[in-house]
Amino acid sequence: MPHYEHLFTPIQIGNMTVPNRICHVPTDVSSSNADGSVSERDIHHHSQIAKGGAGLIIVGATSPDGKTGRPTVTGLVADSDSCIPGLARLAEGMHKYGAKCVVQLQHPGRQCAVPRYNTMSATDMVVKLPWSAGHEIVYENAEEKGKPVRAMTTEEVVDMVDKFSEAAWRVKQAGFDGVELHAAHGYLISQFMSPYLNKRNDRWGGSFENRMRFPLAIISSIQKKCGKNFPILVRYSADEWVEGGRELEESVRMAVEFERAGVAALDLSQCIQESPGAGFDPMYYPEGWTVYASQAVKKAVSIPVINSHTFRNPDYCDHLVESGDTDMIGLARQLLCDPYWPMKAYMGKPEQIRRCISCLTGCWQESMMAKKEIGCAINPACGHMEFDDLKPAAAPLKVGIVGGGPAGMEAARIATVRGHKVTLFEKTGELGGAILGCCMAPGKEKMKWYADWIRGQIKDLNVDVRLHTCPTVEQLKEFDVVLNATGAVSYVPECIGAERVVPFEEAIACPKVTCPFHPKDRKMRKTGEKVLVWGDHYAAADTAAALAGMGKDVTIVTDKKEFAASVEVIHMYVLRKRFAQTDAEALHSEPFKYPVKVYENSTVYSIEEGKVVLMDKNFQRTELAIDDVITCNTRSNTALFDELMAAGVPVVNAGDSKAPRNLHAAVMEGATFGLKLEESVLMNPNHSVVDDLPADVRGQLLR
Repeated sequence: MPHYEHLFTPIQIGNMTVPNRICHVPTDVSSSNADGSVSERDIHHHSQIAKGGAGLIIVGATSPDGKTGRPTVTGLVADSDSCIPGLARLAEGMHKYGAKCVVQLQHPGRQCAVPRYNTMSATDMVVKLPWSAGHEIVYENAEEKGKPVRAMTTEEVVDMVDKFSEAAWRVKQAGFDGVELHAAHGYLISQFMSPYLNKRNDRWGGSFENRMRFPLAIISSIQKKCGKNFPILVRYSADEWVEGGRELEESVRMAVEFERAGVAALDLSQCIQESPGAGFDPMYYPEGWTVYASQAVKKAVSIPVINSHTFRNPDYCDHLVESGDTDMIGLARQLLCDPYWPMKAYMGKPEQIRRCISCLTGCWQESMMAKKEIGCAINPACGHMEFDDLKPAAAPLKVGIVGGGPAGMEAARIATVRGHKVTLFEKTGELGGAILGCCMAPGKEKMKWYADWIRGQIKDLNVDVRLHTCPTVEQLKEFDVVLNATGAVSYVPECIGAERVVPFEEAIACPKVTCPFHPKDRKMRKTGEKVLVWGDHYAAADTAAALAGMGKDVTIVTDKKEFAASVEVIHMYVLRKRFAQTDAEALHSEPFKYPVKVYENSTVYSIEEGKVVLMDKNFQRTELAIDDVITCNTRSNTALFDELMAAGVPVVNAGDSKAPRNLHAAVMEGATFGLKLEESVLMNPNHSVVDDLPADVRGQLLR
């Protein structure tokens, strides 16, 4: 008997028998070839998810007309018969592991990444959606104006119905088990269904019946071309979370209409792009916040209902299926983070699951938003096929790693898995590094999921960990190769009264002694009620949120023209609302006691007892009553790296000690170091370990 028996019971969707209740809900991995055809990366990625045991895999965001709309620059298309062979190989890659698979058809409409301009929508409008993959391009010294989109003509609407059904026919020809229509998140079908977005006055807009005409026409056309036994699923938003948008009551009515039209299953999502918090649900959103939607829809229909958004724990997911709150559990980012979630749950190993922390860096900010392929901040294998086959090293090396943050721990994990003998040095009494600063920021507790998982892996692998230890250069000479992962440290820029400044590491040091990893010697520095947070990036954003959460009156000063512009955009969307003592859609957080104020294009000129003088870019001064100044200015800690280089020790620099960035960069660089280590350590002139050299070149260098 498998663990979590309710998760692992079959379910019928039309004529398709799905072996379990875990659904990979559609995710645009933006890894196809430039023309939208299936790539080897597409096949590999989806095959890994099937191998991990997801019962139903919905391949995301496939355009029925790549010329007029692709949601990402390298998203899939199904607009030509020449796409069928590649789609067939994609289906075979999932079928060989027992999964059922469906292609989601999506035209982005106003939210096109390709083409950039002259994009179609239900209605004329100007769009400002800085968190969309199809956002307006704003060049370095340009001003945001908004992206104009145009209403489709009746002829274009009718033609698009045909293009959707033609694409569905190709999906069926390729051997997929069904097709899904993307009618959520403000994409084209959603634009017609939404009372907020659809302002047409013809038969395609206005009343409920008219707004449903476009999706129902597509469904009817697919049935004519593919037969009524070919399962059609529809993904749509239960709530749009904007004033004048669709709410749950109308969504339940839509569910009834879809079932009546012959839809085989409903895939419930949330939001349109004007309400990105509910759609992307970053760290601040609790597990299960969307369950209300499937509970309501299931009362009105008899076809299966899939629910998703922030499901992470198998115990909770199994309970939802058992209680009838949903028929299937939808996992998207969680399967990017750990495609083996189903298998680990099935075999009773939930503690081994690498839970998605909803950081949105690898899977959104630094991939689709940046017009790149998919990645994951804490799973280096996502988007990087070389990590899926971790071959044992030909000869184990003696590896020294200095710094127990994310870069150091991930390097230690990968290197140890490959058979190297690793010693991990950490100057403090605990592993975790910069991750631990997030523990105090309200709503960012999920960061500790990764900290605890990677620390658990280090323990399970019996890595030699030396806490409270700063190794000398002489000690490190004993190792074949050294990784310097000493991170970044705060500093105080030049100002009058600099000696009064408190480092942020001390101001938000977690005081929770009940934590099993607490080193017992960590203490938080006491600060006054009125505090000034000086700096930018994640350190300043998290410090400001943490101190505001303690009830302090917080002011931020940054020399940037926009505070935290490089921090993941959806998190800042939510956090700015928190700073204003409000909440993003669907959240019900306790508001901060005081609004958080931000001074941009400014710096600290002087600090005295009880007051601070700021100076802006025009040299204008502002005096503020402040009890304490917290520095969140950071720079790389390269002292040891420089010493090792001077001593001729083979050393690689990684993570924030290379440059202060984010978790994604640290994990990736640490993992890459562990992957490259081979029998004889070879370093190139860029101070990087080199692997997979041609045999003749390797021989020439080692002779």
